[in-house]
Amino acid sequence: MPLPFLPRFAGREGQGDRGRTSSDGRFSRNTPAATLAASLDADATMNYRHAFHAGGFADVVKHAVLARILVHLHAKPAAFRVIDTHAGAGIYDLAGPEASRSAEWREGIGRLFGASIGEPARSLLAPYLDAVAGLNSAGRLACYPGSPMLARAFLRPQDRLIACELEPNAAAALARHLGRDRRAKVVAIDGWIALNAYVPPPERRGLVVVDPPFEEAGDFSRLTRVLEAAHRKWASGSYLLWYPIKTREEPDALARRLRRSGIAKILRVELTLEPHEADRLGGCGLIAVNPPWTLESELAAMLPELTRLLAATGKSRHRVDWLVAER
Repeated sequence: MPLPFLPRFAGREGQGDRGRTSSDGRFSRNTPAATLAASLDADATMNYRHAFHAGGFADVVKHAVLARILVHLHAKPAAFRVIDTHAGAGIYDLAGPEASRSAEWREGIGRLFGASIGEPARSLLAPYLDAVAGLNSAGRLACYPGSPMLARAFLRPQDRLIACELEPNAAAALARHLGRDRRAKVVAIDGWIALNAYVPPPERRGLVVVDPPFEEAGDFSRLTRVLEAAHRKWASGSYLLWYPIKTREEPDALARRLRRSGIAKILRVELTLEPHEADRLGGCGLIAVNPPWTLESELAAMLPELTRLLAATGKSRHRVDWLVAER
């Protein structure tokens, strides 16, 4: 079945790994399926939580928004840098034991592939879906990229990626997947420390992606503290922070803290679904600091269609609003 979008970025100079050899990047559209499968098999023993959730609805929302910000950065000739604080393994095998056990991807990226997507959402989602397709062949969905591999798809020769991952197996897998790409660097560092350590970047232009696992009770409050510290060092930088929604208590408390933080231009994005099972994540949110000026209107066009495609029932909702406007 043909993919339901046009590969708008394919073939551009510096577009990254699609159609390239391993001298510039480990995997590309031309990488033999057996080679990619063998590498993913080598990662299959990794006990890393994101492998269970790869390609789920929360990934779709996060990465669709991430792609829109990267499109904006890509549009100007000046170099940019992406700093991914909790990068993960980079590529996830959707037929592997973790993804097969949860099967969350079937209700996430699996619903978008082959779906009829209305305009203008179809065009806005195309760069994201094209990046996912770049790791798969003939319209068959076999693996899913994490944030660092998605970001690499948008890098030009002058752009850079810093991918931070402390978990040893995940860091080793990410290094294998990025290969000898000189634009990308894997750093074994705690992501919370990295958020402050790597800003401001030399390019003074770019994006910090913060996607912690939220396994500790204090992670929501910690998110505000580390953002405030990083923002003091790089107030003009763009930040994209992801958080889970299980109840309203912690996301609403996060919003109140951000409103009091003194940071301007904070856009909130949320999508909440009704999960089939009580123990599954029911929603997710994103905080975009200093977002592109087009992002609010793009999300207003994208989110209704994403909600329609991802929702199992009619009991779903989304919102895009400013926690703090420009001052």
